[in-house]
Amino acid sequence: MKLKAWATLQGISYKTALRWFHSGKIPNAYQLDTDTILVKEFSGERLDSKIAIYSRVSTYEQKEHLKRQTQRLLDFCASKGYIVDFVVEEFGSGLNGKRPKLQKILRDNTITLIVVEHQDRLTRFGFEYIQAVLGAQGRTIEVLNKTERKDDVIADFIDVITCFCSKIYGRRGHNTSKKLVDILGEKS
Repeated sequence: MKLKAWATLQGISYKTALRWFHSGKIPNAYQLDTDTILVKEFSGERLDSKIAIYSRVSTYEQKEHLKRQTQRLLDFCASKGYIVDFVVEEFGSGLNGKRPKLQKILRDNTITLIVVEHQDRLTRFGFEYIQAVLGAQGRTIEVLNKTERKDDVIADFIDVITCFCSKIYGRRGHNTSKKLVDILGEKS
């Protein structure tokens, strides 16, 4: 099929398709002696998919850790030949589902690959659910460091307790935290 028809099926302009052809981004495309550009097969997949890296630390005091995490992700993507379209850095708890930058990249269907350093950088719990939902949309999450910590159960328990305590402290203030300390003190 001609490049113009292919571009229409892709939902892009002819100029964009021509630029992609000259940069080698269109597989199975070739130019005839008459300068007509043909694309052999149409796969039905859009080539305007994007890659995002997501870095997160819990507090602003860890800003230097965030920068190093981002650089490791950029280096990883460069070694794999990925062209990174979005670099997303965020401060916030992995237990907090109200992280606007993460929600934005999860909602953006043009982002087909999200790269994170550890799965807990994306979320502390439910990583497999997010992965399954994105997989159903033809999107993936790539984890740079897949090694699991031996103390994961303990870390998860501490995360849950921290989450509950922060909710208690936030809602009821100092009196509730004092009551909680008193209750825990009585049981020991």
